[in-house]
Amino acid sequence: MPPEQQKDLVRRYQEILNSGELAALGEVVATDISMPTAFPGFPSGLEGARAIAAANRQMIPDFHVRIEDLIAEGDRVAAFITITGTHTRDMLGIPPTGKAFSVVGMSMFRFAGGKIVEHRGVGDIVSVLQQIGALPSFA
Repeated sequence: MPPEQQKDLVRRYQEILNSGELAALGEVVATDISMPTAFPGFPSGLEGARAIAAANRQMIPDFHVRIEDLIAEGDRVAAFITITGTHTRDMLGIPPTGKAFSVVGMSMFRFAGGKIVEHRGVGDIVSVLQQIGALPSFA
C-alpha cells in the first residue's frame, strides 16, 4: 500500500474516533489488530479497539485527537498528535473536575492487507492529571 494511502487510513481512523462512530472502525482496522500499549483488561482485536475508544468517550465525552504530523515509511506510519478534552465524568476513579486538558502523544501504525494491523500509542498522562488537578504541577 502506498504511503499516502496509509496516511489517509490513519486520518480516517482518527476521524472515526473523534466522531464516535465506532462501528466504522472495521473500515480501517483489521479484526485481529494488535494494540500492545493499550490499557490492560480490554479484549483483543477490533472488539478491543472499539471498547478502548468507547471508554475514552465515556470518560471524556469531548475527547478529540488532532494529527499534527504524519510520517510514512514501509508498512508503518508515525503520527504526532494532540489530544484534548474536558474532564466532565469520572476518569480512572477521579471525580469530574470540569477542567480542560491538552497533551501531545505519538502513535505508530503498521499496515497489512490494506488495514491497520497494529497500533502503539503513548500520551502524556502525567500532564493530563496535572491539568485536571489530580497531581501537583512541578513547574
